[in-house]
Amino acid sequence: MSQMKESSSIETAAGASPNRLGQRKTSLREPQDHKAESPAEPSEPMGHGEDALYVGIDLGTSRTSISASNGSRHTIFSCVGYCKDLIAEKRLGKQPLVGQEVLDNRLALDTVRPLKNGVIDTSEPRSMPAVQELLKHILSLCDPHPGKNIYAVIGAPARATVESQKAILQAVDPLVSSAMIVSEPFAVAYGLDVLAEALIVDIGAGTIDLCRMHGTMPDEADQVTLLTGGDAVDERLEQEILKRYPKAQVTRNMTRQIKEKYGFVSDPHQTCEITLTEKGRPKRVDVTDALRVACHSFVPPIVEAIYQLIGTFDPEFQARLRGNVILAGGGSRLSGLPLLVEKDLKELGGGSVIAVEEPTYAGSNGGLKLAMEMPARYWKALV
Repeated sequence: MSQMKESSSIETAAGASPNRLGQRKTSLREPQDHKAESPAEPSEPMGHGEDALYVGIDLGTSRTSISASNGSRHTIFSCVGYCKDLIAEKRLGKQPLVGQEVLDNRLALDTVRPLKNGVIDTSEPRSMPAVQELLKHILSLCDPHPGKNIYAVIGAPARATVESQKAILQAVDPLVSSAMIVSEPFAVAYGLDVLAEALIVDIGAGTIDLCRMHGTMPDEADQVTLLTGGDAVDERLEQEILKRYPKAQVTRNMTRQIKEKYGFVSDPHQTCEITLTEKGRPKRVDVTDALRVACHSFVPPIVEAIYQLIGTFDPEFQARLRGNVILAGGGSRLSGLPLLVEKDLKELGGGSVIAVEEPTYAGSNGGLKLAMEMPARYWKALV
């Protein structure tokens, strides 16, 4: 791989507080130390003229997705497993394991979910090496050629701290030639070419990130991060099932699968019955009401945040904003969610809410597009 090494966050303003992403300029505007370029100075993307590999990475609490310029696209579970003992290592034949293999063999593994609330869990000592294994694995799936420069744009929560961004850059640094951090909802918007008045709601497992677009890069007032994503729904669903069936045997991984397969926020047209066990004995149970309660639990915070971003926007453009609300992320798959949010917008005068067609890759596709189009001067080391 080339010796070139650059990394940046878009963009930390001088003197900004390190506590929240929203307290510094997150901008694709001219770098502060950049002198006005002459008309003859080129503005080509990073790696212009090279046989480089560009990638967009959506580094998620539950799943990580990658889109590459060679046409590769992959998504894996954001977990890494280490063999508990020699027996496990002999049986599995390798370690660490990453993604689905971890879930399939979790009884023989010490499992690490290195991402919490959308960023690296620095309170867990194993998180940094685990996230490096995760990134190394998903990059390898794109079959990069030895010696080829890799330019990566990585999505982070809209209000991630400077420390969180630095941790991500530190993790990816040995693996790529240059890396850049952007907010996840902005990556979604950029990938969809939605740069004028629009409101992006990216519903992930660890966080729900909202970003309003208005023809320029969003700043602090344009972004909101909620710490009530899909993981919170999984936890609530487990509680609701056990409340109704105290003897049922259910794990958090099972509730995630139930939610992803049957989750809804609309009025159910039929009941949802599944098979659980009680002391090993299978039993059919109706989880329709438990699903309804759990899936509805994160809707009010989303609507409140939408109200906040619309209500504090330029009043002459509020109608445009509420008329272009776009749901992304895994949570956008919940049946009936766009219609429910749209119904709640009636209090503000009505609006239009849609879900992206490819929630798995909307963020990584946007990151890839940014990587391929961003001029080299914006990749300077700013953090």
